[in-house]
Order: sequence, then C-alpha cells, then structure tokens
Amino acid sequence: MAIGMARAPDIAIMERARDETRTIITADLDYPRLLALNASAEPSVVLFRGGNWSDHDVLAHMELLLHKFDESDFNRSIFVVEWNRVRRRRLPIGL
Repeated sequence: MAIGMARAPDIAIMERARDETRTIITADLDYPRLLALNASAEPSVVLFRGGNWSDHDVLAHMELLLHKFDESDFNRSIFVVEWNRVRRRRLPIGL
C-alpha cells in the first residue's frame, strides 16, 4: 500500500516503516545498505533484484512469499527476491 511518501528521503521512509511496524518493498539497494551501516534490526525489507519487475510480477512474487513464510519470518529480515530464487537474511547485518 502506498502511503504518500514517493518523494521522501530513504531515511524518512525507514523511520516511518519502523514506527508503524511496516515492511519496505523496493528495488532500491540503498535500504539494505542503510540497515547494514546503522546495524539496524528494523524495518524489514523485501528487495526485488535482477531487472524490471512489473506490478503484476511483484504482486505474484509477494503472494508466493506470503504463502511460504509466516508473519514472524518477516520480522527483522531482508528478503532478496530474484526471478528464480528468494534469499532471506536476518537483521541486523554487518558489513
């Protein structure tokens, strides 16, 4: 769900996601980098990598993720979604 922050700085989006216990869904590599630099455990991120993802593709892959993992799996995690695989990393992460 878009929350009206299309032009907000990444850090503001991260703060709001953390405060509202939301997960960021993005193709922007800055979010995992910022989490690592700050040794943050929140917010969780679902990162789509490996090309142009249509809205349909993102929704289809998110549906698969939501069926495969439960809510507790998303807490304190980064999911890296590629066309043929999904990797999960627990937060916080180090450099």
